[in-house]
Amino acid sequence: MGSEVWVGPWRPHRPRGPIAALYSGPGPKYKLPASTGYILHDPSRPRAPAFTFGARLPTQQTSRGPGPGHLVPARMTVRGRDGAPAYSIFGRPRHAAPFLTPGPGRYFPERAGNAAYPSAPRHTIAPRNWGLRAESQTPGPGTYTVPSLLGPRVVGKVSAPIYSIYGRSAVGSFCEDLSKTPGPCAYPVVSPGIYKPRAPQFSMLARTSLPQGNSLNPGPAAYNVDQVLCSSASRHRKPRGWSFGIRHSDYLAPMVIDVDD
Repeated sequence: MGSEVWVGPWRPHRPRGPIAALYSGPGPKYKLPASTGYILHDPSRPRAPAFTFGARLPTQQTSRGPGPGHLVPARMTVRGRDGAPAYSIFGRPRHAAPFLTPGPGRYFPERAGNAAYPSAPRHTIAPRNWGLRAESQTPGPGTYTVPSLLGPRVVGKVSAPIYSIYGRSAVGSFCEDLSKTPGPCAYPVVSPGIYKPRAPQFSMLARTSLPQGNSLNPGPAAYNVDQVLCSSASRHRKPRGWSFGIRHSDYLAPMVIDVDD
């Protein structure tokens, strides 16, 4: 047959989606343990012994003796130190405390008893104790505390939701007394400078006093004009002006005035 005969409605066409059979993959891959090496070796395969090379040991250093420059004491010989024997005298040792060893009269052989003398065997009969019962130390049923099965904190149980009913609030209810509500006068007046731009403020200080000296100057009433003394020697002189000075003390010195004839 030169021409292909197709049976049915199927005809060769381009696949609508990828088909795994049309692609070649690596196939099943298994991560098997390695058969080489010593660590993580395949346990189903024989493993040869492994050896390691250690580090090189340090070279052995020979001990070197002292050279000619080594200083040897002049009195030191091959057989030891050369010189006369020297002795030292120590202090007299103190007498040691005497041994407190008991004497022969401190022993009592007759009290040794069976430890020192042969004697007949002795036996004792102990009381029967297998039939006696000791006091029981096991706690009774009243010693254990069984947790309560009521409430939200039950061990090993799931508790149901719990609700509580509070009392009626006095604020905002129908029985609230509105006459006790504070009025406008109950609130303090807020200064406008807090929420508005505030103008500059100034303050006036008190008048300062004039500076005064600490010296106590005498006044007009402190002088005595009637106490004036005239001298005869000053009568032929020319008249001159009179002046009042500052009183420096409480002593009133007599004033001398020159008066011409």
